[in-house]
Amino acid sequence: MEVLGIDVGGSAIKGAVVDADSGLLISAPMQIKTPQPAIPTMVVRAIGELKKQLAWQGAVGCGFPAIVENGKVKTAANIDSSWIGVDLPKMLQAEIATTCKVVNDADAAGIAEMQFGAGVGRMGTVLVLTLGTGIGSALFSRGELVPNLELGHLQMDGAPAEHYASAAVKNNESLSWQEWGGRLDDFLAQVERLLSAELIIIGGGISTEYEKFFPYLSTHAELVPARFYNQAGIVGAAIAVSASN
Repeated sequence: MEVLGIDVGGSAIKGAVVDADSGLLISAPMQIKTPQPAIPTMVVRAIGELKKQLAWQGAVGCGFPAIVENGKVKTAANIDSSWIGVDLPKMLQAEIATTCKVVNDADAAGIAEMQFGAGVGRMGTVLVLTLGTGIGSALFSRGELVPNLELGHLQMDGAPAEHYASAAVKNNESLSWQEWGGRLDDFLAQVERLLSAELIIIGGGISTEYEKFFPYLSTHAELVPARFYNQAGIVGAAIAVSASN
């Protein structure tokens, strides 16, 4: 089944046509800047524009940076507060006139990694972390997703962990790999006190440079980079549509 996968991020909205049965991208990924302010009407319009640029007419899966329950946005930690309560599939269907499914963006990335990536065949407790503007997290137990886990909101030094150890923080504060790796290690230590994962998969764009910061991480769990890197959200959003049909 071919599906357009969309990954809504804080700085960019990315998309590609995906073969949901194999996890392979059929089209080259494209992206447009996330509109500012990132209010519902502007973001939905941007997704419609991306769909038009990709000349796509079929089903659309969308990974979105918030807790999403039955398509409704429940939180707004990294997005405009006007999103709370929005029925995003309904808005998207009105804009792009096609079947849509919306899931948490980190959950989408996790789905891709578990089905076709670094988590294939792992039936223990697996944690997928996406490092970008924030810190996304997806937890799997015996291959089943525990949805809407927001570990990036854990408190560290009186602030959310993603304000301390996200990839954006590294860039904004011009941290060295060692400095940022130490912060990320602090976060992972707190996570491991809560969860006894046997495998932690690190995703997001910065995961392509994992060799530069993995040496500074000291997890008990096995630690590996995501196989899909920054495209996991696109692939997982597409798979979510396929799984619901």
